[in-house]
Formats: sequence, structure tokens, C-alpha cells
Amino acid sequence: MVHARTRIRLTLVAAALAAGGISIGLLGGGPRQSAPALGPIVVFGYNELGMHCMNEDFSELTILPPFNTLRAQVIKRGDNPDIIEQEAVVKYTIPTNTRSFDKTNFWSYADALFGVSLAPDVGLTGHGLSGTMSATPAGHWEVTGIPITPNTDSGHPDPYPLALITASKDGQTGSTQVVVPVSTEMSCNLCHHGPGISSATDILRDHDTLHGTTLEQQKPVLCASCHADNALGTPGVPGVSNLSSAMHGAHASRMDMVALENKCYACHPGVRTQCQRDIHLSLNIQCVDCHGGMEAVADPARQPWIDEPRCSTCHNRPGFQFEQPGQLFKNSIGHGGVHCAACHGAPHAITPTETAVDNQQAIALQGHPGVIDTCTVCHTVQPQQPFFHSVEDD
Repeated sequence: MVHARTRIRLTLVAAALAAGGISIGLLGGGPRQSAPALGPIVVFGYNELGMHCMNEDFSELTILPPFNTLRAQVIKRGDNPDIIEQEAVVKYTIPTNTRSFDKTNFWSYADALFGVSLAPDVGLTGHGLSGTMSATPAGHWEVTGIPITPNTDSGHPDPYPLALITASKDGQTGSTQVVVPVSTEMSCNLCHHGPGISSATDILRDHDTLHGTTLEQQKPVLCASCHADNALGTPGVPGVSNLSSAMHGAHASRMDMVALENKCYACHPGVRTQCQRDIHLSLNIQCVDCHGGMEAVADPARQPWIDEPRCSTCHNRPGFQFEQPGQLFKNSIGHGGVHCAACHGAPHAITPTETAVDNQQAIALQGHPGVIDTCTVCHTVQPQQPFFHSVEDD
């Protein structure tokens, strides 16, 4: 039985896809487009998080800079497809976002916050809004620290801009388009506000009052300079709680102040951005169903960005392998080395998603949204053996 709320959401998904010329049933059935003609190389692009967030203003307080990671897996199609791991040229561009320097004041404060002087439109890892992706030992291609903002060059807000990834090897090419998600929707102003002062000043002033610090006089402040943050790789100050523990622990008892159905969206993007927008939401699975409540996330023993929900907690199918031991979904592989996210999408954007743009890659590759389940996307001849969902064919 389909939950009523789920049916409404799935109807909206179907309507959004139909607007783009795609017709699906409520649960992914129904008519599909014909499988598109594919070339000798197929490219899968994916983000490792599903949503990156960044501060809108960096002059007073910074939680996260503009910093996006884009991954790709490149496969040479054939009767027995090969994963191309080396000796290819893999490039990325973001056609609607060719510049960021004039959309944020990050570059004015990068030196004060991070101790680096950056050229315009260059991010913290030295990469820009276009360039070449690097091969990794994990069998995929990657670029980190893309300094993208949620505003197009024409001035329109867009948390789901599309990157174009093109791979070339031995005169053969392939390409794909994939979302590079980014949002500034951290709604601190829901609780932090005061007459004549900014939300950031109110936060720093509250911190000074509660903890005897003088942060208001030290602007701009990088929260991770004291609170360890695995997202940025900062060690923090000994004896000071990590940023995730501090934030979730301090706010857990105060969330009744926020009139939101999903309390997580008071800080995480967000009511407009809809960070959690994938098939799980369509099935009425909420943030806390996987991550636990704020008290659980605030546990000092938890390693933020490392101790995360596992697919195998809920998904269990005989003969199927899910994440490898000690690996997160975003880093796990299956089906002979294909990355899980290449076929399923990024965490929080597992396809089919409620945002039509996240479904575009699957539609372009196989004619319908959802997990890549059409063998001939990679195989030029339909395999006779059953599909295997593990690193090796057992």
C-alpha cells in the first residue's frame, strides 16, 4: 500500500517528469522513453554529498566556504565493459556558473579566515569552475573544492546547477550532465536576530556571553578554528567539542522555537533548497529516520561525516553486497568496481528524486529516471548471466 503522502509526492514527481516529456507510473512503472543511442564511452557523474552548503556572507562568521566535490566514473562500453581509470582526459564545466567572484564576498575574507590568498574564482584546493578532473586510486575521477555558488551568471538562484563532464580516450569521447548542488540556506535568522545587528553578530554575542569568549571583537570568525570539523579537516582546539557535537548539542533543546515541519531545515538547507529530495523522501522517510535525533547526532563519541547511516541497516537482499566494511555509501563499489553512487545517485539525491534536474542523467543514459538498471548502458550485448550487486561476480 502506498502512503497517501507518498502518493502525492510521487504524483508530483511524475508531473515534473511529464513536463519534460517523460511519463512514469507512481512507482516508477508505466511507459518509458526508448533507450538513447550511446557512444563507445559512457560517463557517470555524481556528487559525494548530495548537497553542499556555504555561508552567504563571510565578513563576520563562517561555517563553510564555497567548496564542492564532483566525481565521475568512465566506462568503455563493450560485451565486457572496462572501467577507465587512467590515461584519459576528463574535464568539467558548469555552463550556467562560469564565475563566482562577483556573487559572494568569500575572496575578500579568504586570507583572514583560511590563511590563503586566492585568485578570483579559485577555490581552496586550487580548482576553479572548469578544469580537468584527476584519477584517484579508488577508480573514479574527482575534482574538489569547486567554488560554486547557488546563483547563475544571469543572476537567478539555482541550488542545482548542472555540470558538463566530458571524457576522452584514444580519440573516443563521452559526456554527461550532473547536478553540482550548493545552497546558502542556513537559516540562523529564525532564532538569531536582534534590533540593529546581524544574525552573525547575535550568534557571536551569544557565544561570548555563554562561554566567556570575545569572538564579536575578532571578526571574521571561522567556527572550525576552535571546533574540530572533519568536513574541513580542521583539528580544533583540545578540550573543545567538535563543531557537529557543539551545534547539535546546543540547539537540541531549543528546536521547539522553530515552526518547521522538518526541524533539520532550520540549519541544513532547507525549506527552499530541499537537501533531502530523493526516493527516500518520496517514501516518507525523514532525516531522523536515518540519522537519529539531534541528541544522537550530538554524541561526542560520534565522528561527524564518518559515522553515518548505512544502507545495509534497512536494505538486506540475499546475494547482494551493500557498502564495504568501513566504507560509506559515497565511497563504496559494487558490480565489478562500479561506484554505488554512479548508478544510484548521491546521498540525499538517490534517484528517482523529487527534483527533475537530478533525474536528467539517468534519463539521458537509459530513457527513464531511477537507478541505472538498463544493462546496455554499459554492455553492448545484453548479458545472459544474472545481475550481481557486489565487487566481484560470485
